[in-house]
Amino acid sequence: MKKLSVAHLLGIKYLQLEDLHLIFETATHFKEVINRPIKKVPSLRDITVANLFYENSTRTKLSFELAEKRLSADVINFSANQSSVSKGETLVDTVNNILALKVDMIVIRHPNPGAAHFLSKQVDSCIINAGDGTHEHPSQALLDAYSLIERLGDLQGKRIAIVGDVLHSRVALSNIYALKMLGADVKVCAPKSLLPKHINSLGVTYSSDLMRVLNWCDAVNMLRVQNERMDLSYFPSDREYSQNFGLNYERLKKLRKEILVLHPGPINRGVEITSEVADSDQAIILDQVENGLAIRMAIIYLLGSQLNISE
Repeated sequence: MKKLSVAHLLGIKYLQLEDLHLIFETATHFKEVINRPIKKVPSLRDITVANLFYENSTRTKLSFELAEKRLSADVINFSANQSSVSKGETLVDTVNNILALKVDMIVIRHPNPGAAHFLSKQVDSCIINAGDGTHEHPSQALLDAYSLIERLGDLQGKRIAIVGDVLHSRVALSNIYALKMLGADVKVCAPKSLLPKHINSLGVTYSSDLMRVLNWCDAVNMLRVQNERMDLSYFPSDREYSQNFGLNYERLKKLRKEILVLHPGPINRGVEITSEVADSDQAIILDQVENGLAIRMAIIYLLGSQLNISE
């Protein structure tokens, strides 16, 4: 059996191209499984997974939990606002108490960048990063890339645009790493106030002209404006942001070609994308959700299988 080159999924930047191909290949198998009448397989029935979410989440948390159950793993769900964290318990103490229950794998979302990497050095368990602050969100990037490959084929030379709140987006950084590894040409489009200072070091190009970017690209990933991470105003108003960087149907109709539209969710309808676009045939947002389940099954299966091998 092929193995990943890593013992944890901490970020795309720690993976090799062969890892991405193995995850995609495995996800294709599991996509067939989840479309069968009986959607459950006994692959990880001896594995216990704990989901530790220190931030609110709907899609990612549900997707990971369902993926674990589809693989027949035992699942423990942990929510920080209903735990001893509110009494001052540290991350390492929390995790060590959970590990004392003989947990094999931990899926963690945390507001602090580097939390998953830190944890992987402190505890004896497989760690999967489900989003760490504004740093990385590797499973989202993998499902986005997989969704693009389904529609566009090999991404070598394909033109992919990332539009919106790049500064606060862990999805943007992980997507850039994954798309560049797969040979895509990546361009970002955003107000300059929503660009990280190190954007030039990531091997992407920048434009503030949305229509020019849309005419250039084969697919566009519309990022959510992350108001909850903004402690000051980065643009005058939602209305002005939408006028300059929002995707509406009129803009799509003016293009010389059809492009694919992605969004990591949750959608601020009417801000970064209108309902007409989100619900159109060009949008593959629901494909992303379905593929997210298959990708996360693949990640958990591959890492869980390596745990069995090491034992």
